[in-house]
Amino acid sequence: MKLKSLLIANAVLLGSFAVQAHAEDEAQLIKQGEYLSRLGDCMACHTVSGKGDYAGGLAIESNLGTIYSTNITPDKEHGIGNYSEQQFSDAVRKGVLPNGSRLYPAMPYPDYAKISDADMHALYVYFMKGVKPSSEQPPKTDLSFPFSQRWGMRFWNWAFTSDKPFQPIGGASEEVNRGAYIVESLGHCGSCHTPRGLGMNEKALDSGDDQFLAGGSLNNWDVPSLRGLPRWSEQEIVDYLQTGRNDKAAVGGEMKSVIEHSSSHMTDADLKAIASYLKFLGGNPALQAYDVKKQQATEAKLTAAKGLSEGERLYIDNCGACHFVTGKGAPGIFPELDQATIVNAKDPSGLIHTILAGAQQPSTEKAPSTLAMPGFAKRLDDDQVAKLATFIRQGWSNNAPAVTKDQVAEVRKTLK
Repeated sequence: MKLKSLLIANAVLLGSFAVQAHAEDEAQLIKQGEYLSRLGDCMACHTVSGKGDYAGGLAIESNLGTIYSTNITPDKEHGIGNYSEQQFSDAVRKGVLPNGSRLYPAMPYPDYAKISDADMHALYVYFMKGVKPSSEQPPKTDLSFPFSQRWGMRFWNWAFTSDKPFQPIGGASEEVNRGAYIVESLGHCGSCHTPRGLGMNEKALDSGDDQFLAGGSLNNWDVPSLRGLPRWSEQEIVDYLQTGRNDKAAVGGEMKSVIEHSSSHMTDADLKAIASYLKFLGGNPALQAYDVKKQQATEAKLTAAKGLSEGERLYIDNCGACHFVTGKGAPGIFPELDQATIVNAKDPSGLIHTILAGAQQPSTEKAPSTLAMPGFAKRLDDDQVAKLATFIRQGWSNNAPAVTKDQVAEVRKTLK
Protein backbone atom coordinates (compact mmCIF):
# COMPACT_ATOMS: atom_id res chain seq x y z
CA MET A 1 0.00 0.00 0.00
CA LYS A 2 2.84 2.34 0.92
CA LEU A 3 4.62 1.51 -2.33
CA LYS A 4 1.48 2.32 -4.34
CA SER A 5 1.09 5.65 -2.55
CA LEU A 6 4.74 6.46 -3.17
CA LEU A 7 4.41 5.70 -6.87
CA ILE A 8 1.30 7.87 -7.12
CA ALA A 9 3.07 10.71 -5.32
CA ASN A 10 6.08 10.45 -7.65
CA ALA A 11 3.80 10.43 -10.69
CA VAL A 12 2.02 13.57 -9.47
CA LEU A 13 5.36 15.24 -8.77
CA LEU A 14 6.71 14.35 -12.21
CA GLY A 15 3.49 15.58 -13.76
CA SER A 16 3.78 18.91 -11.98
CA PHE A 17 7.38 19.22 -13.15
CA ALA A 18 6.26 18.51 -16.71
CA VAL A 19 3.49 21.13 -16.49
CA GLN A 20 5.93 23.67 -15.06
CA ALA A 21 8.50 22.91 -17.75
CA HIS A 22 5.85 23.27 -20.44
CA ALA A 23 4.73 26.61 -18.99
CA GLU A 24 8.32 27.83 -18.90
CA ASP A 25 8.91 26.72 -22.49
CA GLU A 26 5.72 28.47 -23.58
CA ALA A 27 6.65 31.66 -21.73
CA GLN A 28 10.05 31.63 -23.44
CA LEU A 29 8.42 31.13 -26.85
CA ILE A 30 6.04 34.03 -26.19
CA LYS A 31 8.97 36.25 -25.25
CA GLN A 32 10.89 35.16 -28.33
CA GLY A 33 7.85 35.67 -30.56
CA GLU A 34 7.32 39.16 -29.18
CA TYR A 35 10.90 40.06 -30.07
CA LEU A 36 10.52 38.56 -33.54
CA SER A 37 7.37 40.62 -34.05
CA ARG A 38 9.52 43.68 -33.39
CA LEU A 39 12.08 42.50 -35.94
CA GLY A 40 9.20 42.12 -38.40
CA ASP A 41 7.76 45.55 -37.53
CA CYS A 42 4.26 44.07 -37.24
CA MET A 43 3.20 46.77 -34.78
CA ALA A 44 3.76 49.65 -37.20
CA CYS A 45 1.24 48.41 -39.79
CA HIS A 46 -1.29 46.61 -37.61
CA THR A 47 -1.74 49.15 -34.80
CA VAL A 48 -3.55 52.47 -34.91
CA SER A 49 -3.14 55.06 -32.17
CA GLY A 50 -5.99 54.77 -29.67
CA LYS A 51 -6.82 51.18 -30.66
CA GLY A 52 -5.58 47.88 -29.24
CA ASP A 53 -2.21 46.50 -30.24
CA TYR A 54 -2.41 44.61 -33.55
CA ALA A 55 -6.13 45.41 -33.95
CA GLY A 56 -5.50 46.68 -37.49
CA GLY A 57 -7.13 49.54 -39.36
CA LEU A 58 -4.06 51.45 -40.54
CA ALA A 59 -4.64 53.04 -43.95
CA ILE A 60 -1.74 52.14 -46.23
CA GLU A 61 -1.54 54.26 -49.35
CA SER A 62 -0.39 52.39 -52.45
CA ASN A 63 -0.39 52.83 -56.22
CA LEU A 64 -3.45 50.58 -56.29
CA GLY A 65 -5.44 52.57 -53.73
CA THR A 66 -5.87 52.49 -49.95
CA ILE A 67 -5.23 49.15 -48.25
CA TYR A 68 -6.30 48.69 -44.62
CA SER A 69 -4.31 46.47 -42.31
CA THR A 70 -6.18 43.61 -40.67
CA ASN A 71 -6.84 42.59 -37.07
CA ILE A 72 -4.14 40.03 -36.18
CA THR A 73 -5.06 39.55 -32.54
CA PRO A 74 -6.30 36.10 -31.41
CA ASP A 75 -9.93 37.22 -31.44
CA LYS A 76 -11.86 34.34 -33.01
CA GLU A 77 -14.40 36.46 -34.86
CA HIS A 78 -12.49 39.49 -36.11
CA GLY A 79 -8.89 38.34 -35.74
CA ILE A 80 -6.82 35.24 -36.36
CA GLY A 81 -7.86 33.21 -33.31
CA ASN A 82 -9.10 30.30 -35.42
CA TYR A 83 -5.92 29.98 -37.49
CA SER A 84 -3.94 26.77 -37.23
CA GLU A 85 -0.17 27.18 -37.19
CA GLN A 86 0.00 26.10 -40.83
CA GLN A 87 -2.67 28.61 -41.80
CA PHE A 88 -0.79 31.33 -39.91
CA SER A 89 2.41 30.39 -41.73
CA ASP A 90 0.68 30.41 -45.11
CA ALA A 91 -0.70 33.89 -44.48
CA VAL A 92 2.64 35.30 -43.34
CA ARG A 93 4.96 33.55 -45.80
CA LYS A 94 2.70 33.06 -48.84
CA GLY A 95 0.01 35.73 -48.53
CA VAL A 96 -2.75 33.08 -48.60
CA LEU A 97 -5.63 33.20 -46.08
CA PRO A 98 -7.42 30.10 -44.71
CA ASN A 99 -10.37 30.68 -47.07
CA GLY A 100 -8.00 30.71 -50.05
CA SER A 101 -8.18 34.46 -50.70
CA ARG A 102 -4.95 36.32 -51.39
CA LEU A 103 -3.30 39.18 -49.55
CA TYR A 104 -1.85 42.18 -51.36
CA PRO A 105 1.94 42.54 -51.06
CA ALA A 106 1.49 45.61 -48.86
CA MET A 107 1.89 42.68 -46.46
CA PRO A 108 5.55 41.91 -47.23
CA TYR A 109 5.12 38.16 -47.56
CA PRO A 110 7.62 38.01 -50.47
CA ASP A 111 10.27 38.83 -47.83
CA TYR A 112 8.65 36.99 -44.92
CA ALA A 113 8.88 33.82 -47.03
CA LYS A 114 12.44 33.47 -45.70
CA ILE A 115 11.40 33.35 -42.02
CA SER A 116 12.65 30.10 -40.50
CA ASP A 117 10.27 27.42 -39.23
CA ALA A 118 11.49 27.92 -35.65
CA ASP A 119 10.86 31.66 -35.78
CA MET A 120 7.46 31.11 -37.38
CA HIS A 121 6.49 28.79 -34.53
CA ALA A 122 7.53 31.35 -31.92
CA LEU A 123 5.55 34.06 -33.73
CA TYR A 124 2.46 31.84 -33.80
CA VAL A 125 2.67 31.11 -30.07
CA TYR A 126 3.12 34.81 -29.32
CA PHE A 127 0.19 36.00 -31.42
CA MET A 128 -2.11 33.28 -30.09
CA LYS A 129 -1.13 33.44 -26.41
CA GLY A 130 0.80 36.65 -25.83
CA VAL A 131 -1.43 39.19 -27.57
CA LYS A 132 -4.67 40.50 -26.08
CA PRO A 133 -7.69 39.67 -28.28
CA SER A 134 -9.51 42.63 -29.79
CA SER A 135 -12.98 42.65 -31.35
CA GLU A 136 -12.06 45.71 -33.41
CA GLN A 137 -13.33 45.43 -36.98
CA PRO A 138 -11.03 47.43 -39.31
CA PRO A 139 -12.37 48.95 -42.53
CA LYS A 140 -12.34 46.53 -45.44
CA THR A 141 -9.97 47.08 -48.32
CA ASP A 142 -12.03 47.88 -51.41
CA LEU A 143 -9.86 48.60 -54.43
CA SER A 144 -11.19 49.49 -57.85
CA PHE A 145 -11.36 46.94 -60.68
CA PRO A 146 -9.22 45.10 -61.71
CA PHE A 147 -7.17 45.33 -58.49
CA SER A 148 -10.20 44.21 -56.49
CA GLN A 149 -9.84 40.75 -58.05
CA ARG A 150 -7.63 39.12 -55.45
CA TRP A 151 -7.54 35.81 -57.34
CA GLY A 152 -5.18 37.52 -59.76
CA MET A 153 -2.54 37.61 -57.02
CA ARG A 154 -2.03 33.89 -57.64
CA PHE A 155 -0.33 34.74 -60.94
CA TRP A 156 1.57 37.69 -59.42
CA ASN A 157 2.95 35.38 -56.76
CA TRP A 158 3.94 32.82 -59.38
CA ALA A 159 5.86 35.46 -61.31
CA PHE A 160 7.44 37.50 -58.55
CA THR A 161 7.81 35.51 -55.31
CA SER A 162 9.92 32.58 -54.20
CA ASP A 163 9.48 29.84 -51.63
CA LYS A 164 13.24 29.37 -51.38
CA PRO A 165 14.34 29.54 -47.71
CA PHE A 166 17.01 31.93 -46.52
CA GLN A 167 20.39 31.06 -47.99
CA PRO A 168 23.44 31.95 -45.86
CA ILE A 169 26.20 33.76 -47.72
CA GLY A 170 29.08 31.40 -48.31
CA GLY A 171 32.32 32.58 -46.74
CA ALA A 172 30.64 35.39 -44.75
CA SER A 173 30.92 35.61 -40.99
CA GLU A 174 28.21 34.41 -38.63
CA GLU A 175 27.47 38.06 -37.76
CA VAL A 176 27.05 39.05 -41.42
CA ASN A 177 24.74 36.10 -42.04
CA ARG A 178 22.65 36.97 -38.99
CA GLY A 179 22.30 40.49 -40.41
CA ALA A 180 21.43 39.08 -43.82
CA TYR A 181 18.70 36.90 -42.32
CA ILE A 182 17.11 39.83 -40.46
CA VAL A 183 17.32 42.24 -43.42
CA GLU A 184 16.13 39.77 -46.07
CA SER A 185 13.31 38.18 -44.04
CA LEU A 186 11.70 39.70 -40.96
CA GLY A 187 13.20 43.15 -41.49
CA HIS A 188 11.78 43.22 -45.06
CA CYS A 189 14.11 46.15 -45.81
CA GLY A 190 13.94 45.34 -49.51
CA SER A 191 10.25 46.17 -49.68
CA CYS A 192 11.19 49.87 -49.55
CA HIS A 193 14.88 49.99 -50.45
CA THR A 194 14.86 47.76 -53.54
CA PRO A 195 13.71 49.19 -56.90
CA ARG A 196 10.40 47.86 -58.21
CA GLY A 197 9.53 46.53 -61.63
CA LEU A 198 6.56 47.12 -63.90
CA GLY A 199 4.50 44.69 -61.84
CA MET A 200 5.28 46.70 -58.70
CA ASN A 201 7.44 43.78 -57.62
CA GLU A 202 10.76 43.96 -55.82
CA LYS A 203 13.37 43.44 -58.52
CA ALA A 204 15.52 41.36 -56.15
CA LEU A 205 14.85 39.50 -52.91
CA ASP A 206 18.35 38.80 -51.63
CA SER A 207 22.00 39.80 -51.81
CA GLY A 208 22.62 37.54 -54.79
CA ASP A 209 21.40 40.37 -57.03
CA ASP A 210 23.06 43.82 -57.14
CA GLN A 211 19.64 45.46 -57.37
CA PHE A 212 18.80 44.30 -53.84
CA LEU A 213 18.68 47.34 -51.50
CA ALA A 214 19.91 49.56 -54.35
CA GLY A 215 17.29 52.23 -53.61
CA GLY A 216 13.78 52.89 -54.82
CA SER A 217 10.79 55.18 -54.48
CA LEU A 218 8.02 55.24 -51.90
CA ASN A 219 5.07 57.64 -52.06
CA ASN A 220 7.13 59.95 -54.31
CA TRP A 221 10.10 59.94 -51.93
CA ASP A 222 13.45 58.70 -53.17
CA VAL A 223 14.48 55.83 -50.91
CA PRO A 224 18.26 55.60 -50.59
CA SER A 225 20.46 52.66 -51.40
CA LEU A 226 21.65 50.70 -48.36
CA ARG A 227 24.47 48.93 -50.16
CA GLY A 228 27.67 49.76 -48.33
CA LEU A 229 26.54 53.14 -46.93
CA PRO A 230 30.00 54.60 -47.61
CA ARG A 231 29.48 57.83 -45.65
CA TRP A 232 28.46 55.99 -42.48
CA SER A 233 30.51 53.82 -40.14
CA GLU A 234 29.03 50.62 -38.71
CA GLN A 235 28.48 52.42 -35.40
CA GLU A 236 26.64 55.25 -37.15
CA ILE A 237 24.32 52.69 -38.76
CA VAL A 238 23.68 51.17 -35.32
CA ASP A 239 23.06 54.63 -33.80
CA TYR A 240 20.60 55.55 -36.54
CA LEU A 241 18.60 52.33 -36.21
CA GLN A 242 18.66 52.49 -32.43
CA THR A 243 17.83 56.17 -31.91
CA GLY A 244 16.70 57.66 -35.21
CA ARG A 245 19.77 59.86 -35.39
CA ASN A 246 23.53 59.79 -35.72
CA ASP A 247 26.28 62.35 -36.30
CA LYS A 248 25.23 62.84 -39.93
CA ALA A 249 21.49 62.29 -40.25
CA ALA A 250 18.12 62.21 -38.55
CA VAL A 251 15.18 59.99 -39.41
CA GLY A 252 12.30 61.20 -41.58
CA GLY A 253 9.36 59.88 -43.56
CA GLU A 254 8.35 56.22 -43.27
CA MET A 255 11.56 55.31 -41.43
CA LYS A 256 10.35 57.08 -38.30
CA SER A 257 7.81 54.33 -37.55
CA VAL A 258 10.42 51.66 -38.34
CA ILE A 259 12.75 53.14 -35.71
CA GLU A 260 9.95 53.70 -33.22
CA HIS A 261 8.28 50.29 -33.44
CA SER A 262 11.05 48.00 -34.65
CA SER A 263 14.77 48.73 -34.77
CA SER A 264 14.95 50.70 -31.49
CA HIS A 265 13.77 47.49 -29.77
CA MET A 266 16.46 45.27 -31.32
CA THR A 267 19.40 43.93 -29.35
CA ASP A 268 22.81 45.51 -29.79
CA ALA A 269 24.03 42.26 -31.32
CA ASP A 270 21.32 42.23 -33.98
CA LEU A 271 21.86 45.90 -34.83
CA LYS A 272 25.59 45.28 -35.22
CA ALA A 273 24.81 42.28 -37.41
CA ILE A 274 22.61 44.42 -39.66
CA ALA A 275 25.33 47.07 -39.90
CA SER A 276 27.95 44.44 -40.72
CA TYR A 277 25.76 42.99 -43.45
CA LEU A 278 25.02 46.35 -45.08
CA LYS A 279 28.73 47.20 -45.06
CA PHE A 280 29.50 43.73 -46.45
CA LEU A 281 27.26 44.38 -49.46
CA GLY A 282 29.35 47.29 -50.68
CA GLY A 283 28.79 48.27 -54.30
CA ASN A 284 27.54 51.76 -53.44
CA PRO A 285 29.99 54.52 -54.41
CA ALA A 286 30.09 57.68 -52.35
CA LEU A 287 27.43 60.23 -53.17
CA GLN A 288 29.92 62.47 -54.92
CA ALA A 289 33.44 63.75 -54.54
CA TYR A 290 33.56 66.19 -51.67
CA ASP A 291 34.22 69.66 -53.09
CA VAL A 292 36.06 71.48 -50.31
CA LYS A 293 36.42 74.75 -52.23
CA LYS A 294 32.70 74.84 -53.07
CA GLN A 295 31.78 74.08 -49.45
CA GLN A 296 34.08 76.80 -48.17
CA ALA A 297 32.75 79.33 -50.68
CA THR A 298 29.15 78.74 -49.54
CA GLU A 299 30.16 78.96 -45.88
CA ALA A 300 32.09 82.19 -46.46
CA LYS A 301 29.23 83.85 -48.34
CA LEU A 302 26.64 82.92 -45.72
CA THR A 303 28.97 84.14 -42.98
CA ALA A 304 29.51 87.50 -44.68
CA ALA A 305 25.76 87.77 -45.42
CA LYS A 306 26.40 90.10 -48.37
CA GLY A 307 25.02 89.84 -51.89
CA LEU A 308 22.82 86.90 -50.94
CA SER A 309 20.38 85.31 -53.36
CA GLU A 310 16.81 84.90 -52.13
CA GLY A 311 17.45 81.20 -51.49
CA GLU A 312 20.53 82.01 -49.40
CA ARG A 313 18.63 84.69 -47.45
CA LEU A 314 15.75 82.31 -46.79
CA TYR A 315 18.26 79.77 -45.50
CA ILE A 316 19.87 82.24 -43.08
CA ASP A 317 16.46 83.38 -41.82
CA ASN A 318 14.84 79.95 -41.45
CA CYS A 319 17.48 77.22 -41.29
CA GLY A 320 20.83 78.70 -40.26
CA ALA A 321 20.20 78.65 -36.52
CA CYS A 322 20.13 74.84 -36.47
CA HIS A 323 22.06 73.73 -39.56
CA PHE A 324 24.60 76.59 -39.45
CA VAL A 325 26.45 78.30 -42.26
CA THR A 326 28.54 75.15 -42.67
CA GLY A 327 25.51 73.01 -43.54
CA LYS A 328 26.86 70.48 -41.03
CA GLY A 329 24.25 70.90 -38.30
CA ALA A 330 25.05 69.56 -34.83
CA PRO A 331 26.18 65.92 -34.47
CA GLY A 332 23.43 63.74 -33.01
CA ILE A 333 21.00 66.69 -32.85
CA PHE A 334 20.51 68.55 -36.13
CA PRO A 335 21.34 66.59 -39.31
CA GLU A 336 23.86 67.53 -41.98
CA LEU A 337 22.56 69.12 -45.17
CA ASP A 338 25.88 69.01 -46.99
CA GLN A 339 25.93 65.72 -48.97
CA ALA A 340 22.75 64.46 -47.27
CA THR A 341 20.90 61.79 -49.26
CA ILE A 342 17.49 63.46 -48.97
CA VAL A 343 18.99 66.74 -50.19
CA ASN A 344 20.67 65.23 -53.25
CA ALA A 345 17.88 62.83 -54.19
CA LYS A 346 16.83 62.78 -57.83
CA ASP A 347 13.26 63.46 -56.75
CA PRO A 348 13.22 66.44 -54.35
CA SER A 349 9.81 65.56 -52.89
CA GLY A 350 11.25 64.31 -49.60
CA LEU A 351 13.19 67.53 -49.02
CA ILE A 352 10.21 69.67 -50.05
CA HIS A 353 7.90 67.74 -47.72
CA THR A 354 10.32 68.17 -44.82
CA ILE A 355 10.55 71.94 -45.41
CA LEU A 356 6.77 72.25 -45.59
CA ALA A 357 5.68 69.83 -42.87
CA GLY A 358 8.73 69.66 -40.64
CA ALA A 359 9.97 66.48 -38.99
CA GLN A 360 10.14 64.92 -35.57
CA GLN A 361 12.53 62.31 -34.28
CA PRO A 362 11.04 59.45 -32.27
CA SER A 363 11.63 59.00 -28.56
CA THR A 364 13.55 55.77 -27.97
CA GLU A 365 15.09 54.07 -24.96
CA LYS A 366 18.61 55.14 -25.91
CA ALA A 367 17.51 58.64 -27.02
CA PRO A 368 14.37 59.63 -25.07
CA SER A 369 14.45 63.29 -26.06
CA THR A 370 12.13 64.21 -28.93
CA LEU A 371 13.66 66.74 -31.29
CA ALA A 372 11.41 68.49 -33.79
CA MET A 373 11.90 70.65 -36.86
CA PRO A 374 9.02 73.08 -37.49
CA GLY A 375 7.22 73.08 -40.81
CA PHE A 376 7.23 76.21 -42.96
CA ALA A 377 4.11 75.58 -45.04
CA LYS A 378 2.30 78.60 -43.57
CA ARG A 379 5.35 80.84 -43.52
CA LEU A 380 6.74 80.31 -47.02
CA ASP A 381 4.92 80.26 -50.37
CA ASP A 382 5.68 77.80 -53.16
CA ASP A 383 8.18 80.06 -54.90
CA GLN A 384 10.08 80.72 -51.67
CA VAL A 385 10.25 77.02 -50.80
CA ALA A 386 11.49 76.27 -54.32
CA LYS A 387 14.27 78.84 -54.03
CA LEU A 388 15.24 77.66 -50.54
CA ALA A 389 15.29 74.00 -51.61
CA THR A 390 17.30 74.87 -54.73
CA PHE A 391 19.94 76.64 -52.66
CA ILE A 392 20.21 73.70 -50.24
CA ARG A 393 20.51 71.24 -53.16
CA GLN A 394 23.25 73.32 -54.82
CA GLY A 395 25.08 74.89 -51.86
CA TRP A 396 28.24 73.59 -50.13
CA SER A 397 29.29 70.32 -51.81
CA ASN A 398 25.77 69.47 -53.02
CA ASN A 399 25.10 69.29 -56.74
CA ALA A 400 21.44 68.45 -57.41
CA PRO A 401 18.96 69.91 -59.92
CA ALA A 402 16.92 73.00 -59.07
CA VAL A 403 13.41 72.80 -57.60
CA THR A 404 10.42 74.47 -59.24
CA LYS A 405 7.42 76.05 -57.54
CA ASP A 406 5.19 73.58 -59.42
CA GLN A 407 6.99 70.71 -57.68
CA VAL A 408 6.41 72.40 -54.35
CA ALA A 409 2.73 72.92 -55.15
CA GLU A 410 2.31 69.19 -55.88
CA VAL A 411 3.87 68.22 -52.57
CA ARG A 412 1.82 70.81 -50.70
CA LYS A 413 -1.37 69.12 -51.98
CA THR A 414 -0.39 65.96 -50.12
CA LEU A 415 -0.10 67.61 -46.71
CA LYS A 416 -2.75 66.56 -44.21
